Amino acid sequence: MANIALSILDEHFAARWAALGPEWTRRKHRRAGVAAMRLVRYADDFVVMIAGKREDAEALWGEVGAVLAPMGLRLSEEKTRTCHVDEGFDFLGWRIQRRTWRRRTGKRAVYTFPSKKALASVTDKVRTLTRRARHRTLADLLRRLNQVLRGWCNYFRHGVSSRTFGYIDHYAFWRVVRWLRKRHVRLSMRTLVRRFLPNWQVRDGGIELFRPQTVVITRYRYRGSKIPTPWSSTATPVPAA
Repeated sequence: MANIALSILDEHFAARWAALGPEWTRRKHRRAGVAAMRLVRYADDFVVMIAGKREDAEALWGEVGAVLAPMGLRLSEEKTRTCHVDEGFDFLGWRIQRRTWRRRTGKRAVYTFPSKKALASVTDKVRTLTRRARHRTLADLLRRLNQVLRGWCNYFRHGVSSRTFGYIDHYAFWRVVRWLRKRHVRLSMRTLVRRFLPNWQVRDGGIELFRPQTVVITRYRYRGSKIPTPWSSTATPVPAA
C-alpha cells in the first residue's frame, strides 16, 4: 500500500528532474544557483537529495507536505530531518556520511556503513538467543544464531562493514562461550575448549558457528540506468489473430 500511495512522490520529483533538461542544461542551472534534487524511496522510507542551499532543503518540508496532503498523508516530524551529507543520516539501516577519503590526502568520499541502531539490533538478538534457558543443545543454538548472523552480514556486506563484522564476530563467539560455561558449570575452561571448541571453532553435530569476519566485502558501485533488466524498454507487437 505504501508503494501505491507514495508513487505520487516519485512522479512529482521525476517531473522536477525532467524539467531541468539534459545534463548540459542541468549544469547551466546549477551555475545559476537553481537547486536540483532526486528522490530515493523504499516503501514509506525516502530521502530527497538536493544540490543547493539549505533554504532550498528547508522548503521541501512544505513542498512534500503539499504533495502528500491529497492522499491524506503527512510527514512524521520525529522521523524527518534536514541535514548536510557531512553530518550524515541513517537510511534503511545504513549510516551515510561524507568523510575524509582514507589514504587520499585532501579528498572526501561518501561512506555507507551499518548504523548504530542496526548494530544494536543484531547484538540484542545475539544476546537474546544466547540466554541459557532458550536452547537444549549447542546445535540448536548455532542453528538459530547462524540464521541471524548470516542474514545480517549478507545485507551489510556491500558497505564499509569489515570492522563492524569483526566486532560482531568477537561478540557472538564469546556469547556462545559464555552460554557453554553456564550450561556446564562443573567443567574447567580447558575441558570446555577441548570438548566444544576444538581449534577454537564452535561446532556441534555438523553445525559450525557462522563467522562474520570471514564475509567478503563487495562494495556497491552506482550503475544507474545501466543495471541489466530482463524487461524490454520497447513494447513488443502483438501478432494479429
